[in-house]
Amino acid sequence: MELLVLGGTRFLSREVAAQAVDAGWDVTCACRGESGPLPAGATHLPWDRAEPVPAGVAEGRWDAVVDVTRLPSHARRAFEATAGAHWVFVSTISVYADDSSPAMAPLVEPVTDDVDLAVDPDAYGGMKVACEQVVQAGARSSVVVRPGLIVGPGDPTGRFAYWPQRLARGGEVLAPGRPTDVVQVIDVRDLAAWLLRLAQTRTPGTFDAVGRPTSFEDLLTAVAAGVRDDAPTLTWVDQGFLQEHGVRPWAGEDSLPLWLPRPEHDGMLAHDPAPAFAAGLNLRPVAETAPDCLDSPVTALSPEREAEVLAALARPLERALAHPESTSSRRSCAASARRVGASVLASRPSRRQCAGDTSADSTQILGTPAPPRRRLAGHSRPLVRTAARCPGRRALRRRRRGSASPSRRRCAGGRTTARAS
Repeated sequence: MELLVLGGTRFLSREVAAQAVDAGWDVTCACRGESGPLPAGATHLPWDRAEPVPAGVAEGRWDAVVDVTRLPSHARRAFEATAGAHWVFVSTISVYADDSSPAMAPLVEPVTDDVDLAVDPDAYGGMKVACEQVVQAGARSSVVVRPGLIVGPGDPTGRFAYWPQRLARGGEVLAPGRPTDVVQVIDVRDLAAWLLRLAQTRTPGTFDAVGRPTSFEDLLTAVAAGVRDDAPTLTWVDQGFLQEHGVRPWAGEDSLPLWLPRPEHDGMLAHDPAPAFAAGLNLRPVAETAPDCLDSPVTALSPEREAEVLAALARPLERALAHPESTSSRRSCAASARRVGASVLASRPSRRQCAGDTSADSTQILGTPAPPRRRLAGHSRPLVRTAARCPGRRALRRRRRGSASPSRRRCAGGRTTARAS
């Protein structure tokens, strides 16, 4: 196979070139060569894509071309010189106009001019649509691949690597949104291998290149399994509270990666991978990806800011528990419970917490200490702390009459065991 990779020095394009070299293909990388080293064994064809196409590109007998550009002029220039090859164009799920739905339509309006994303970041999806149209309108054969969040070694964004690094540190982990929120990621190595398969088989069509949709809690549990031996302690916090305290979604300073505002982004990380699976995409478990991200650069919520948010979350409940007879304390406790909202009630134990297992529960609420490791006799579920358990009127009347504290329960055999409160 004679493969032309337009790029080849960073993340996905470099992984494509490296795997093609390992497979014994003749690989040429057309790029400036300034963003990083080329894979060993690849041929460098110098080209600043703002300049005219060099003869080495136009005269090559390419079986396939892989391009990841976002600039329409770059796509037009390269395509006009290599239209006879099978084109594999890497686009993005950002081409979809409705992030609340996982449907593959409608698309955003194409942006046919090159736009500086520092000036207008919203132009990204539109420029990718324009690039897709260039390829689909004239190629002898082509495939358009629209990845979701690409993760793994070499990722310069830290949009996934934050979680392996955070969970590896242990302790109470601030988890955004609801445990049941759907997310998905795809390892760069799996995506690159599939792109080469599409190139080799000259597969046509348009595909979403995404991982299996999974709950946020299951994904974090899998990540934790890849980087440490025990189950994570996750404190789920709703998006309203996070926004009030300056925590940002998705990426950047003070962000919690993978978290997206809901419901307006419910579909962005919930696309259907079945057509890609049918076309040969194979995925590794997230637990295998996680350890390879421990050294990746990350820009996100700092440990100090995470501790501040957890402390702010716990403060109203602590005041309520310190003064249970106060009506205002009971209201404060109820308000704290509402802040964590349905995510508290939806939280479920870690899959490792099976019958007879003494490992700590995976979920805790409002910054309280980890739940007891034992279970009450006759109870099949592990004890889980919840913010909603505040003293009620009956409990207060019993306390005034000198009865036993409602936070203690008699178990089989007459032994008194503390209940999580």
